[in-house]
Amino acid sequence: MELKYSPLSPFARKILIIAHELGIISRFDLQRVSTRNDAEKLTCFNPLGKIPVLVTDSGAVIYDSAVICEFLDAEFGGHRFIPASGLRRWEVLTRVALSDGVTEAGVTIRYERARPVSEQSSSAVDWQLKKVRLGFDQYEQLIQRWDGNLDLGHIGIASAIGYLQMRLPELENMKPWPHLKAWYEQQCEQRESFRATVPLE
Repeated sequence: MELKYSPLSPFARKILIIAHELGIISRFDLQRVSTRNDAEKLTCFNPLGKIPVLVTDSGAVIYDSAVICEFLDAEFGGHRFIPASGLRRWEVLTRVALSDGVTEAGVTIRYERARPVSEQSSSAVDWQLKKVRLGFDQYEQLIQRWDGNLDLGHIGIASAIGYLQMRLPELENMKPWPHLKAWYEQQCEQRESFRATVPLE
């Protein structure tokens, strides 16, 4: 399988964590691409020019990180990270939506701050930061009731934390969310899948 990705992408990190957890990381041909510099290499697979993109062994093209994660979990994990049915499936998918929303808000802030200072909108940044903080507030409560079973919602928020701590100085120490911070650090200590995928500049 080919995975077109960036090692700094929090969305790609979710897939890599899943692959490590399922013991299939060796089956991946990891191809680093830049959405800006390698647009032609991406749009023939994903017309949106976005990563990650998975090309399966049969040649099928799958994109959007949540879809790729569900494919891997269904094909290789027996629905370990996303239940196939029942109320828990919808609970997990709702938390996936929350973690993805937090990540997207953080990425939006990153892009806004990359613009010339005179063109940046502080109100737009504040609006996205509010989303991040409210999402972390929700996960701060959820993580205190964690039963020890890792699912895609947990993987998604961990990927968001790793990215946002690196990119947004306001969130570097995670001080308002001590339980969430402790949980993330514990997972990074105990799980090879988390350690091996920590985003680095």
